[in-house]
Amino acid sequence: MALKKLTLSVEQAVIERARRYSAAQKTSISRLVQQFLARLPGAPGRRYSATVQRLLGVLPAKADVTEYHRHLRHKHRR
Repeated sequence: MALKKLTLSVEQAVIERARRYSAAQKTSISRLVQQFLARLPGAPGRRYSATVQRLLGVLPAKADVTEYHRHLRHKHRR
């Protein structure tokens, strides 16, 4: 994939925090920004976080929200 340069204006305090974070993560600020932008809704080839990936498929495709709410009311009835 071809990379393009992008110029951003960011507050100095944010830049410093990003530098510390990227150093701790052993990555670059460019990589952090790229990963963030790739996760925006509608991004092609969107990857989900590990937590979301574990949850995908847990709920049946034909799940009925009304039935689930009824179940919760019954379960937590006092």
